[in-house]
Amino acid sequence: MSDSNDSTLVWLITGCSTGFGRELASAVLRHGWRAVVTARDPAQIAALADAFPQQASAIRLDVTRPDDAAAAVARAETAFGRIDVLVNNAGYGYLAAVEEGEDEEVRAMFEANFFGAVNMIKAVLPSMRARRSGHIVNVTSVGGFIGNPASGYYAATKFALEGLSESLARETAELGIKVTAVEPGPFRTDWAGRSLKQTRKPIDDYASIAGKRRVQVVERSGKQPGDPVRAAEAIIAAVRSPTPPAHLVLGRSGLEMVRGKLARVAADLDTWEETTLWADAPAA
Repeated sequence: MSDSNDSTLVWLITGCSTGFGRELASAVLRHGWRAVVTARDPAQIAALADAFPQQASAIRLDVTRPDDAAAAVARAETAFGRIDVLVNNAGYGYLAAVEEGEDEEVRAMFEANFFGAVNMIKAVLPSMRARRSGHIVNVTSVGGFIGNPASGYYAATKFALEGLSESLARETAELGIKVTAVEPGPFRTDWAGRSLKQTRKPIDDYASIAGKRRVQVVERSGKQPGDPVRAAEAIIAAVRSPTPPAHLVLGRSGLEMVRGKLARVAADLDTWEETTLWADAPAA
């Protein structure tokens, strides 16, 4: 995937305190690669770095702060010489019907889930461009393909990151930089547990729709079918592939949801094709 030998890959992974980030960092280090593991609270990742003192560097990082992103990349490059793989994993969920959404909560989530990834991408691109090598992995979500009740704002952050990933991939392909959007379905992480935020202003009319789904999401926390350990190995397999995917859906449930959405879109295109084509200006 790069001009670096596979055995010497250097990874920078955001959001390593729990969930996908921690499992991926652990897997990367077990494979023998070097990794910059990051979290807002370095104490939460100290044990991980201490277990691999020759391979790991633990760095405090708040991705919503551009200066933090630049400093983390600079420290990584000082410690290991370069960054081969950036994994934008940091982020969290917020559940609210669209009308229930609280502006300050929505904007804070966009700062973490979307603009945080942008900050990291901008920080690593100059050196990746100079080397004509690198791989950017953006952990989005099946929610980046499908908008569910109560998840509209979360989906919006992930739809945005999906679009950014597709454009970035086309901009950097000739520069030797690969881009993969990873779309997990329901997994046993802290997303629906400790990390999850919910509206403080529920509206009764949405109780049987968005409200019901909020309850279901919390009740299923820890019981989801997805295994974060296997997800980490799947991400590694994509990065190591000579032809990595632009989109990597993780989990059977996620795959079924994405295929269902694509089938519905295809049906709309077929049903409304005549109207779609009619919208062009008449031939001269």
